[in-house]
Formats: sequence, C-alpha cells, structure tokens
Amino acid sequence: MDKVVSSADAAVADIGSGAMVMLGGFGLCGIPENLIAALVRRGISGLHTISNNMGVDGFGMGLMLEAGMIASHIGSYVGENRRLETLVLRGELNLTLVPQGTLAERIRAGGAGIPAFYTPTGLGTIVAEGKETRTIGDRNYVLEEALHADVALIKAWRGDRHGNLVYRKTARNFNPVMATAADLTIVEVEELVEPGVLDPDHIVTPGIYVDRVVVGAAYVKPIESKFIQARGTA
Repeated sequence: MDKVVSSADAAVADIGSGAMVMLGGFGLCGIPENLIAALVRRGISGLHTISNNMGVDGFGMGLMLEAGMIASHIGSYVGENRRLETLVLRGELNLTLVPQGTLAERIRAGGAGIPAFYTPTGLGTIVAEGKETRTIGDRNYVLEEALHADVALIKAWRGDRHGNLVYRKTARNFNPVMATAADLTIVEVEELVEPGVLDPDHIVTPGIYVDRVVVGAAYVKPIESKFIQARGTA
C-alpha cells in the first residue's frame, strides 16, 4: 500500500522512448516540474504527449522540447512557446489542437471507459474534418474519441502514502482527469502525509488511481505572463 518512491528519477526510470505521456497542469500552474526534469535527464525520445499546453521556453515541458524528446503533441494552447512553433513549422513535430473543453472530456472519457462521445464543439470547422457527425434531436454533433495514455505525470498539493490526493485551487486543473486515464499514474506532491491525515471529503483523486508518489522539491512556481495596467488607464 505504500506507493512512495525515493526520487523523481526512480519514479520515471521505466518510461521508455515512444511512450504516450499525459502531463497535468495548465501553462505553468500545477505542472509536475520535478517529474518533467527527471524525464529529461533520462534522455528518451519519440514521446507522444498530451497536455493542455507546452508552457514556456526553458521551463516545464519547454525543457522536453529543447531536448528533442517529443514526436507529437495533443493540446489546446501553444501561444507561449516559440520552440514549439519552430518545430511545427519545420514539420519536425506533429501537433493536434483540440478545443480545451473537448480535450478535458476526451481525457475524462478515457478514464471512465467511454470510447467516444458526441459534442457540438468544432462542428463545421477544421476540428471536425474526417470525423463522424450525427444529428440528435434538432442539433448536429461531431464524434470525439477518448484519450488514454501509457503514463500520466501529475502534480498534487498534498498526498498520503496510499496515493490519495488533494489539489490546491487552480492547480487542480487537468491533473484529476489525467490520473484516471493512464496505465501508470505517477504523482509528485508538495507535502506527504500519513494515511488518515487527509480529510476524506477533501480527497479528489483516490489512491486506487495512483501507482507511484514522489515528494517534489525546490518548486519555482513562476508566473507565465504578467501584465501591469497603469493607474487611470482603460
């Protein structure tokens, strides 16, 4: 029942080249930065990643791009990463953009054992090209398939040795659904507590979905973009 491993490097030691990897977080909020750094140190390549976005150059998944580890990516937003833009334009990385709500639901469906679902989002646009459509009632829908990965790397605020997890505010984002949608789920936590300490009503991800737990260290928690408005301006 004790799922704690000694280090981030030990936690990702058996992830191989070519794996499909989900990575939690939204930009730089709630990303598994210690696990990402450990994955970069492994030096593997050809990864197929699923994440809301790639963060920024020089941090988080940006380090994976710089190391040439990613062959394809499924996500929603790519506006803050110049390296990703360069690779896509050169044809060196296969990018699939998915509406953010659809991405979340495709991952949730993967964890729930639902193979596909219909949604009106993207109908009549490039998003629906090559996909089945159907009229239900008086509305048209496009069929979206569930997403499932070999490995999910996620981040939580607090966790216990059994893998029960609590998230903090918006750092919760994609982490809970990704925890359910992979064959192997590895989580880094800011604080490790003993079983029984966490209030059951506050647990978002039950330990049944978690395979390994590692305690993160030296969190930077940078701000992705900062905008300052001068007083008195519109």
